[in-house]
This record gives sequence, structure tokens and C-alpha cells, in this order.
Amino acid sequence: MKVRIALLALLLMVGASAVLHRAYDLQISQGAELRREADEQQLRDVRLAPKRGTIYDRHGAELAVSVDVESVYANPRQMRREHVDVESAAIRLSAALGVDRERVLSRLSSDRYFAWIERQVTPQEAASVRAMAIPGIELTRESRRFYPNHDLAAHLLGFANVDGVGIEGLELSMEERLHGSTESVPATVDRRGRVVFSETLLDDRAAQGDDLYLTIDKTIQHVAERELALAVRTFEAQSGSVVVMDPANGEILALANFPTFDPNDAGASPASHRRNRAITDRFEPGSTIKTFTVAAALAAGVVRPSQEFDCSGDERHRLVIDSEGNSIGDHGRDYGVLTPAEILAHSSNIGATLIGMSLGRSGLYRGLRRFGFGEPTGLPLPGETGGILRHHQRWYDMDLATISFGQGMSITTIQLATAMSAVANGGRLMEPTLIRRVVDARSEVVEEASPRVRRQVVPRATARLVSDMLTGVTGEEGTGLEAAIDGYLVAGKTGTAQKADYRRGGYEAGLYTASFVGFAPADAPRVVIAVVIDEPMIDHYGGVVAGPVFRRVGDATLRHLGVPASGGGEVLADIEREGRRRVREERQRAREERQRAREEQPTEELAAAPEVEVRAPAEGEVLVPDLRGAGARRALVMLAEAGLEAQIEGTGVVAAQAPAAGGIVARGARVRVVLEAPVWHEPAMIEEETETAEAATDAAAATGAIVISAPARPRARR
Repeated sequence: MKVRIALLALLLMVGASAVLHRAYDLQISQGAELRREADEQQLRDVRLAPKRGTIYDRHGAELAVSVDVESVYANPRQMRREHVDVESAAIRLSAALGVDRERVLSRLSSDRYFAWIERQVTPQEAASVRAMAIPGIELTRESRRFYPNHDLAAHLLGFANVDGVGIEGLELSMEERLHGSTESVPATVDRRGRVVFSETLLDDRAAQGDDLYLTIDKTIQHVAERELALAVRTFEAQSGSVVVMDPANGEILALANFPTFDPNDAGASPASHRRNRAITDRFEPGSTIKTFTVAAALAAGVVRPSQEFDCSGDERHRLVIDSEGNSIGDHGRDYGVLTPAEILAHSSNIGATLIGMSLGRSGLYRGLRRFGFGEPTGLPLPGETGGILRHHQRWYDMDLATISFGQGMSITTIQLATAMSAVANGGRLMEPTLIRRVVDARSEVVEEASPRVRRQVVPRATARLVSDMLTGVTGEEGTGLEAAIDGYLVAGKTGTAQKADYRRGGYEAGLYTASFVGFAPADAPRVVIAVVIDEPMIDHYGGVVAGPVFRRVGDATLRHLGVPASGGGEVLADIEREGRRRVREERQRAREERQRAREEQPTEELAAAPEVEVRAPAEGEVLVPDLRGAGARRALVMLAEAGLEAQIEGTGVVAAQAPAAGGIVARGARVRVVLEAPVWHEPAMIEEETETAEAATDAAAATGAIVISAPARPRARR
């Protein structure tokens, strides 16, 4: 018995020793290695993809967001271990997901632990796959970029690919800000590789991408895109672009292109539709450049506002430029003698050339460069071009002539808007802004834009003088009548340019670029709008093709911004509106040459007014005061004190009036007052007189006078 007990004890001791030895071996000798192998099987460093930042408009409306979606993947090795019929699985999956069966079968048959079947599927598709419960087929959540407004601002936003990486537009240029940082955390996974537990608590806000708040106004952007698309289709054009800008701070309120695309399915549109034409496509600006030619000449002091230029040319009504007989003309018209304001209103090529010659090659080149032509504006968008403005040392005489009126150089729509903003903003060239602020995931502002003045291009007085001149362009004798906005005084310039043939040289026969750029209200600019239509087929004149786009976009924008119509909406009296409507109809019937609806010469017309009998005024009658030489404000006060209404036309000082001074008329009668730009003064004096004209409406309100204002009507002398 004792032997048995001893033997049993010995066996127990041997067994215990073996267990202890094995435990020692596992825990001590091989412990570290076994723990490492276990960790490899059960613990993984899981990469947490950050949530991409949201892009908003200036008011917080979402333009680009990231949404959670499900994607389908397979573990082919697991399917093999569990003897899954991959051919049957491929048939079922391809039917549920609408993908190619052979592609699915190929991935299920691979010798891999992981293979994507279909990414970013719909909720219905995900539910179908989940219901199949096929071993080795799993779903995972990931983030997808979504553009809730579809094609709205598509060229600005660009798009991101399936991995959430920016490909075009702001999605590309601001990738570092939007993407955030990828973090890795340790996690416990099951045999299928799914995360089941993580002890690490990660504040994922630190990894998330930043949000962008743009300067774009969603409403204005929509109007710009709608009107641009209408114009391109109406005139059977190839494409077009519109830029709406706040001249005071350089903020871009809208940037539209057509054709366009839906960034939710960018691959469905051709690459040409994805071109951000407003910043990438160069075009010869044509007559819009005359604005800056005139401004540069006035600023340099080589031209006076009242200076007259003979724009008749030779017997063919052409101006010979060089010894080889090269010449330019005004399409057969003889405008006679014109001032700079009249050159802009009539868009005379000869007149612009004569002004350009006054500047000389270096002067014109420097003037245009100061307005920003020949260099990119610096918008944070990929692909911006600076246009082409060759150095003046490479110019011939003909280059000086053609560049003066916008041929022989090329610009972009954003450059045109930025340059005109300098005129509207007192001569200050602003750096255009597209991003107002950058906000991180904790709602802290990490970057905020502020207005940046690149340089003072021309003196403030010169800019104001040119602004006044540009109001004549949208008058009844100007080329931009179609751009006039009822209730607001508009300053702007039309452009019609032949398209350059960059392959063969010269110009494309019958192909044009039509444009209009301007701002409103002219006396207190709130918006600058540049419209460019490429290759219109139905008509090609800038005033006819691009002008209406400016008018409709401008009208909607000013009302959206709450800008009151000048003079309480009475700036354009019924007679003025009717006159514009009549002229538009006449020009519609005479598209080919855009004939003037009627020729009006205010000074001569008023001089021919019948004489008034000189006598003492009776009861209910008043004496018409002499307004000649007075500024607008002074003239309004004088008429109000006399008990008379005022019909103001033009800007500057009083050049003529009707009834004539000294006449006797009934109290409350209307006196027509024509203002013209004064003769050349020192800049300070010009600015003072311009300010006086701008205060006319306030003076009228204070004195009770009724003001009916109209754009200046330049006189053509033949």
C-alpha cells in the first residue's frame, strides 16, 4: 500500500514538474515571443481616416460635404477555408451591385486576405449584400465626398476621388487643409479582421480636416450660372464665363463657367466641360481694354478729359499706322471729332489708337501692367494663367495701335474683373479673394482673409473721371445700352474681338469673343461683373451678347444685396425707360451694324429752344435761374429754391439748360439740365466736382426737388 502511495506521489510530482516546466517555458522562456504572436493575431494598428473638411459659401450654405457610406470587400482566403462557392457568390454580388460578374469572380478567386468588390454603395445595395450573409463578404464604412448642389460652383469646388483626395479646383489646391491628418490607434480585432475593442480614446477632432468658408454667395452664383447658360445657348456660343466681384475688398461673389459638370459624377462629363475658363482661357479683350488705355493716359497727363481727337481717318475712314500702309478703322464709320468720353461711348478704335499713341509703347505697356494684365491674379485655384502682354520692346507700330483697343494681347475673365474693380475702387487694385476664413474642427478660426491692396494703379480722381465717362457707354448713344439696369446708373464697356488663330497666325474668320465689364451703382459701386461669351454664332457684338447677361445678373445681385435704387428708384423716369426700350427694339431689328436708335445733340437742341418773353413773373410763375457752370448739387439747390423740378443728365458741371435762364415758367415746371465733364483742372478739383455730382440726390431730398437722372450722352461731331 505504501509502495502504491509512494508511486502515485512520484507520478504526481513528475506530472507537476512537467506542468511547471511547461508553464515556465511558456511564461518565461517563450513568453515574449508568444505574446508577440498573439498581438499580431489579435491587435492591429488601425488607421483612422480623418473626416474631410466641409466647404461653405459666405453665409454657411454647404457646397461640399463628406457623408458616411458603406463599401463591400471580400476575404478570398476565408472564403476558401469555408468552402464558399465563389462562382455563385460572384453571380449574386454582381446582380445586387450592378457590376461586372467576371471582375467580381476574379477578385473572389485571388489568393489575398482583402479585395474591394464595390466601394461607396447605396444603402439599398448594402442591405442586399448584408442579407446574403456570404462568409468572407463584409461591409465597412468610409467617407464619400458629396456636392449637394450638384453643378453649382463646380469649377470652383473641383472634386475629390473615391479615396477622398482632391483632384481639381479647391479640393486640389486646398487638399492639405481639407484632408486633415491620418491617425493610427491599437485595436483588438476578431478572426475576420474586424475591430471589436480599443482602449485608446482618440479625440478625432485633432485629425479632421479644416472647413473652408468661401466669399461666394450661393444665390448670386446660381443667377450667374443660369444667365450665362441662357446666353451661351441663345447665341449658339461655344462657352462663356462670368465673374462677380466686390470692388471694395476684392471678394469673389460668383465665378461661373459654361459648359459645366456635376462633381458627384465628374467622369460622366468631358474634360473640356471641367475647364475653369474664367481663369485658364485666354482671349483678346477687344474694346474693353480701351477703358484702361484711357485711364492710363489720363493718369500720365498726356491726355486731357476735354481733349478732342479727330477720328475721321482718311477718305476711307481709316487711320494709316505705318509706312507699310497698315491701317485701322471704325468699321466704316466716321465719328468725326471725339473726346475721351465719346471715344469710350462710341468705342472708336481710331480714337483709342490716338490715345495709345499719346502714351507711347512704354507708357501703354506700363499702364496695362499696372492694371494687372500679363500676370496671374493669385487666386488659390490650379491652372490660372496670366494672359499674354508682350514687352513693349517687341512691339511694332501696329502693335501699339491694336493693343490700344484690345487686340494683340490676351487676358482672362478674372483679370478683366479685377482691373475694372480698380476703376470702381478709386484706382486701387485689390488682390481677389476666394476664401474668407479657415475653421478647424474645434470651430476655431485658424486663418482669415483681409482685403489686400496690390497697388494704387491711377489717382483716385482719374478713376472717378473714367467711371463717369463709362456711364455714357450704357446711354442711348453708347454701345452698351443692353447692359443698362433700370433703377441703377451703370458704368461699363463693351468688347467685340476677333479670335486669334494661334496655330496659323492671324485671326479666325467669322469667330469672335463678345464681352462686357462694368459696375453698379456707378456713383457708389457695390459689384463689378465681367461677362465673356466665346464664339457666339447668332450675333457677336459684346453689347448685344454679353450686355444682357450683365444686366440680369447685376439687377438680381443688387437686389439680393439690398442696394437701393438711386433716388428711391426714380433715377430712370418713365420717359427714360421707354426710350431705352425703343432703342433696344430698333437695335434688335438692325443687329448687323447696331445703328444708333436716334442721334441726340443736347447742346444744339437746347440752343434751338424757343425764346421766352421777358416779363415779370405773375402769381404761380417763377423765374428760371441761370445754372451754367454750377455743379449738380448747386444746380439742384437753386432749382429747389425757385420751386422747380430738375431733370439731370450726365455728370460734371452744367453746360446747358432748358428753359433758358431768365425765362418765366409755372411753379413746379421741370427744367432739363445737361452736365458735362469740366475742362481739365488739377486732380483735386476734379474729384471735388465729382463728389458734388454724387451728392445730387441727397441735396434733392433735402430741398424737395425731384431729380430725374440719366447717363451722359456724348455728342458726335462730324
